[in-house]
Amino acid sequence: MEKREKEILRSLGEKVAEIASLPEQEEKRKGWLEHNSLKHTKPLVFCSPEGAWDELIPPETLQCKDGIARSWEYSLRVKIYAWQHFLDDEVIDNIFNVYPSFENPGWSFWPSFVYPKPNFTFTEEVIKGAFTWEPVIKDYSDLNKLYFLEPTYDKNKTDFLFELASEIFEGILEVRIHGTLWWSLGLIGEFALLRGMEQMMIDMCESPEFVHKVMSFLMEGKLNWLKNLELQNLLFLNNGNDYVGSGGFGFSRELPQDDFTGHVRLKDLWGFAESQEAVGLSPSMWEEFVLQYQLPILEKFGLNCYGCCEPLHDRLDILLRRVPNLRRISVSPWCDRKIATEKLQDKYIYSWKPNPVYVSGLSFDPDAIRNYVRETIEITKGCILEIILKDTHTCQNEPERFDLWCQIVQDEIDRLA
Repeated sequence: MEKREKEILRSLGEKVAEIASLPEQEEKRKGWLEHNSLKHTKPLVFCSPEGAWDELIPPETLQCKDGIARSWEYSLRVKIYAWQHFLDDEVIDNIFNVYPSFENPGWSFWPSFVYPKPNFTFTEEVIKGAFTWEPVIKDYSDLNKLYFLEPTYDKNKTDFLFELASEIFEGILEVRIHGTLWWSLGLIGEFALLRGMEQMMIDMCESPEFVHKVMSFLMEGKLNWLKNLELQNLLFLNNGNDYVGSGGFGFSRELPQDDFTGHVRLKDLWGFAESQEAVGLSPSMWEEFVLQYQLPILEKFGLNCYGCCEPLHDRLDILLRRVPNLRRISVSPWCDRKIATEKLQDKYIYSWKPNPVYVSGLSFDPDAIRNYVRETIEITKGCILEIILKDTHTCQNEPERFDLWCQIVQDEIDRLA
């Protein structure tokens, strides 16, 4: 990494440290602690541009050329931009995370993906639009070819990155090795990739015993993987300024457990599962083919999140009754907000995901956003509400839409408080 690039990173780190020192950060941190403890606070807000970030911080505006420097520059600029533009409750802290270098190939076979752009390579480009894949389990007997690969940690590479970051940010940011090694533990998404979405659904009707066999295999493989991570001390606490579930942050007074001595266990963490690929299944089929295989995984965790884009209103009774340590539940744009309010009350976090089309659509209508948010806040009175804007894969090259969205939401929160 060139000296000039290190100077660029150090300058950005100083800006982040300055933002992190503001008293507002501690107030936001306390807000999440209260919120995640199911205390009645004002609704908390998080704006996550996700797929639209390349329109807010175009790749050509980055100054570093080295791959590592470029990724670190981007992560710092994201923090700075969010603070300068978004009137939300994200905490900007003075921690710089070096993610552990980890070979996690997953299963012994994995599908090949077909993207809309010919000769696609993972460089500066962003995948947008539909894609498909070639399943690897084409015949029932192909399951016998599948086996699980053990996690492999590249300590030398991780230590190199840690030492490099420590040198660059010395006296500015707190550098640590930290990161999560998964997003969802839902299993059904992996089944869909291995078998194909349509064929998976057909199997549930024509060969349910095969589906049970696959889901049981995936469950045992995932449990074995998690056990290995715990034994190798490759787990990292997510009870601080950590994105957990499909939205919200992990600040918690309940994690880690009271008997925590430094070695991170699954029970010291937030867990998360979803069932997006099970949309269309009846609640009973979802419970039979999906949930029963997620439960042995979720019971290992101290607190749990459930759900992403799938509507859960018709299966909340099952979910609330069966999932242990459940705390945060996603209420997607396709979920009945009134039923969710009735079921969740103030016993769970109501993680509302507004429809991203209000920001990413061809037109932008502030009045429509205001009415939509106002209606939801009124519907959810008495709930522990958080408002998480995500899945915005474009803003039609109008970055100010996110700023306006945040302002409108905060205005409505203040008006109805």
